Amino acid sequence: MTLDIVNLRDARQFFPEVADRIWRAWSEPNGEPLAEVEQELSEVVAATDFPFTLVAVSDGVFAGTVTAIASDLDERPELTPWVAALWVDPEFRRAGLAKALVERAVSTMFGQGHPQVYLYAIPSLRAFYLGLGWTLLEERFGKYVIDIYIRHPAKKDDPA
Repeated sequence: MTLDIVNLRDARQFFPEVADRIWRAWSEPNGEPLAEVEQELSEVVAATDFPFTLVAVSDGVFAGTVTAIASDLDERPELTPWVAALWVDPEFRRAGLAKALVERAVSTMFGQGHPQVYLYAIPSLRAFYLGLGWTLLEERFGKYVIDIYIRHPAKKDDPA
Protein backbone atom coordinates (compact mmCIF):
# COMPACT_ATOMS: atom_id res chain seq x y z
CA MET A 1 0.00 0.00 0.00
CA THR A 2 1.33 3.39 -1.04
CA LEU A 3 0.14 6.31 1.04
CA ASP A 4 0.43 9.96 0.07
CA ILE A 5 -0.81 13.04 1.89
CA VAL A 6 -1.46 15.89 -0.51
CA ASN A 7 -3.05 19.32 -0.41
CA LEU A 8 -6.56 19.31 -1.85
CA ARG A 9 -5.49 22.26 -4.02
CA ASP A 10 -3.18 19.84 -5.82
CA ALA A 11 -5.65 16.95 -5.92
CA ARG A 12 -9.01 18.55 -6.68
CA GLN A 13 -10.35 15.28 -8.04
CA PHE A 14 -10.92 14.31 -4.39
CA PHE A 15 -13.06 17.39 -3.65
CA PRO A 16 -16.37 15.43 -3.88
CA GLU A 17 -15.15 12.79 -1.40
CA VAL A 18 -13.84 15.37 1.07
CA ALA A 19 -17.05 17.42 0.92
CA ASP A 20 -19.16 14.26 1.30
CA ARG A 21 -17.28 12.99 4.38
CA ILE A 22 -17.37 16.40 6.11
CA TRP A 23 -21.06 16.77 5.34
CA ARG A 24 -22.07 13.27 6.45
CA ALA A 25 -20.02 13.35 9.66
CA TRP A 26 -20.73 16.84 10.95
CA SER A 27 -23.10 18.90 8.81
CA GLU A 28 -25.87 16.55 7.71
CA PRO A 29 -26.71 15.56 11.33
CA ASN A 30 -27.21 19.28 12.06
CA GLY A 31 -29.46 19.78 9.05
CA GLU A 32 -26.93 21.73 6.99
CA PRO A 33 -27.04 21.19 3.21
CA LEU A 34 -24.16 19.65 1.27
CA ALA A 35 -23.99 22.81 -0.85
CA GLU A 36 -22.94 24.80 2.24
CA VAL A 37 -20.04 22.42 2.92
CA GLU A 38 -19.03 22.57 -0.74
CA GLN A 39 -19.02 26.38 -0.64
CA GLU A 40 -16.89 26.51 2.52
CA LEU A 41 -14.51 23.90 1.13
CA SER A 42 -14.24 25.86 -2.13
CA GLU A 43 -13.11 28.88 -0.10
CA VAL A 44 -10.43 26.77 1.59
CA VAL A 45 -9.18 25.47 -1.77
CA ALA A 46 -9.12 29.01 -3.18
CA ALA A 47 -6.85 30.27 -0.36
CA THR A 48 -3.15 30.60 -1.05
CA ASP A 49 -1.56 28.99 2.05
CA PHE A 50 -4.07 29.00 4.90
CA PRO A 51 -6.62 27.61 5.48
CA PHE A 52 -5.88 24.29 3.82
CA THR A 53 -7.23 20.77 3.47
CA LEU A 54 -5.07 17.68 3.28
CA VAL A 55 -6.11 14.43 1.63
CA ALA A 56 -4.72 10.97 2.32
CA VAL A 57 -4.57 8.85 -0.80
CA SER A 58 -3.83 5.13 -0.76
CA ASP A 59 -2.89 3.65 -4.13
CA GLY A 60 -4.89 6.38 -5.85
CA VAL A 61 -7.98 5.95 -3.63
CA PHE A 62 -9.33 8.53 -1.15
CA ALA A 63 -8.53 7.35 2.38
CA GLY A 64 -8.98 10.38 4.66
CA THR A 65 -8.84 14.11 5.17
CA VAL A 66 -8.14 16.89 7.64
CA THR A 67 -8.56 20.65 7.42
CA ALA A 68 -6.70 23.53 9.06
CA ILE A 69 -8.91 26.57 9.70
CA ALA A 70 -8.81 29.79 11.68
CA SER A 71 -11.72 28.98 14.00
CA ASP A 72 -13.69 25.82 14.74
CA LEU A 73 -15.56 26.79 17.87
CA ASP A 74 -17.83 29.84 17.90
CA GLU A 75 -17.69 29.97 21.71
CA ARG A 76 -13.89 30.33 21.64
CA PRO A 77 -13.09 32.82 18.83
CA GLU A 78 -9.85 33.83 20.54
CA LEU A 79 -8.39 30.36 19.98
CA THR A 80 -6.74 30.06 16.58
CA PRO A 81 -5.86 28.15 14.37
CA TRP A 82 -7.55 24.75 14.49
CA VAL A 83 -7.11 21.24 13.17
CA ALA A 84 -10.63 20.29 12.10
CA ALA A 85 -12.72 17.72 10.26
CA LEU A 86 -10.36 14.78 10.69
CA TRP A 87 -11.83 11.82 8.84
CA VAL A 88 -10.45 8.42 7.87
CA ASP A 89 -12.59 6.01 5.84
CA PRO A 90 -13.39 2.85 7.83
CA GLU A 91 -11.29 0.49 5.72
CA PHE A 92 -8.18 2.61 6.41
CA ARG A 93 -8.60 3.01 10.17
CA ARG A 94 -6.19 1.62 12.76
CA ALA A 95 -3.24 1.97 10.39
CA GLY A 96 -1.82 5.28 11.67
CA LEU A 97 -3.50 7.42 9.03
CA ALA A 98 -5.30 9.73 11.48
CA LYS A 99 -2.01 10.37 13.25
CA ALA A 100 -0.24 11.05 9.94
CA LEU A 101 -2.93 13.52 8.83
CA VAL A 102 -2.93 15.38 12.14
CA GLU A 103 0.85 15.53 12.32
CA ARG A 104 1.14 16.86 8.76
CA ALA A 105 -1.49 19.53 9.42
CA VAL A 106 0.19 20.57 12.67
CA SER A 107 3.69 20.66 11.21
CA THR A 108 2.43 22.73 8.27
CA MET A 109 0.76 25.24 10.59
CA PHE A 110 3.87 25.51 12.78
CA GLY A 111 5.91 25.94 9.61
CA GLN A 112 3.63 28.84 8.68
CA GLY A 113 4.51 30.53 11.97
CA HIS A 114 1.49 29.70 14.13
CA PRO A 115 2.69 29.58 17.77
CA GLN A 116 0.07 27.05 18.86
CA VAL A 117 -2.71 24.93 17.35
CA TYR A 118 -6.08 23.85 18.77
CA LEU A 119 -8.54 21.05 18.16
CA TYR A 120 -11.57 19.56 19.82
CA ALA A 121 -12.76 15.99 20.02
CA ILE A 122 -15.14 13.76 21.88
CA PRO A 123 -13.82 12.56 25.26
CA SER A 124 -13.40 8.96 24.06
CA LEU A 125 -10.52 10.17 21.85
CA ARG A 126 -8.61 11.73 24.75
CA ALA A 127 -5.94 9.01 24.96
CA PHE A 128 -5.30 9.32 21.21
CA TYR A 129 -4.68 13.07 21.29
CA LEU A 130 -2.72 13.04 24.55
CA GLY A 131 -0.56 10.33 22.99
CA LEU A 132 0.19 12.65 20.07
CA GLY A 133 1.47 15.35 22.42
CA TRP A 134 -1.65 17.49 22.74
CA THR A 135 -2.49 19.12 26.09
CA LEU A 136 -6.04 19.05 27.40
CA LEU A 137 -7.19 22.66 27.78
CA GLU A 138 -10.86 22.17 28.67
CA GLU A 139 -12.79 18.97 29.19
CA ARG A 140 -16.42 18.17 28.50
CA PHE A 141 -17.08 21.66 27.11
CA GLY A 142 -20.44 22.88 25.84
CA LYS A 143 -23.58 21.21 24.60
CA TYR A 144 -21.64 18.62 22.57
CA VAL A 145 -19.50 17.72 25.61
CA ILE A 146 -16.17 18.00 23.80
CA ASP A 147 -12.59 18.21 24.97
CA ILE A 148 -10.49 21.17 23.75
CA TYR A 149 -6.77 20.66 23.20
CA ILE A 150 -3.75 22.85 22.52
CA ARG A 151 -0.41 21.96 21.02
CA HIS A 152 2.82 23.93 20.87
CA PRO A 153 5.84 23.19 18.71
CA ALA A 154 8.28 20.74 20.25
CA LYS A 155 11.27 22.41 21.84
CA LYS A 156 14.60 21.72 20.18
CA ASP A 157 15.74 19.54 23.10
CA ASP A 158 12.48 17.53 23.23
CA PRO A 159 12.90 13.92 22.08
CA ALA A 160 9.56 14.13 20.20
